[in-house]
Amino acid sequence: MMPNLMQAGIQLQTLNFKLLMLQRIQSVWLLLAAAFDAITFRFPFFSGDWLGDEPEIKTVYLNAQTTTWLLILSVLTGVLAFVNIFLFDNRKLQLKLCYLGIFLTVALLVMYFLEMANFKDGAVAFWVIFYFAILGCYILAARGIWKDQQLIRSMDRLR
Repeated sequence: MMPNLMQAGIQLQTLNFKLLMLQRIQSVWLLLAAAFDAITFRFPFFSGDWLGDEPEIKTVYLNAQTTTWLLILSVLTGVLAFVNIFLFDNRKLQLKLCYLGIFLTVALLVMYFLEMANFKDGAVAFWVIFYFAILGCYILAARGIWKDQQLIRSMDRLR
């Protein structure tokens, strides 16, 4: 009877530790990056007159669903941010995936600017803030993970 109570206590302590680890600031930044990435599917980066093969002028909103490559990169950055939240046990992998997320977000922003060349006329939308916020959230999350690593290293030196 007693070992079961001790195992239950250890399991409860492990659950509390995992919940505590989900409350780190980099988890918040990664969750915000995933949320902002989800917003990019609805709100445009740019709107204007599309230079297509058809002779009539058509107003198009440039968002994550406009082209296949934008869709793929947007899904990758969002899923990567969300999955990265739960990798708190392995900070080195989490940091590497944050750097990958930063790279993918920069590539995504470059692709948006390259797609703007396919428009005859238009304007950058107000919602462009969310597109750049994804990059900022990834950078802040990487900074938080790096600070955690430095803290763990300094604690190990003290032992």
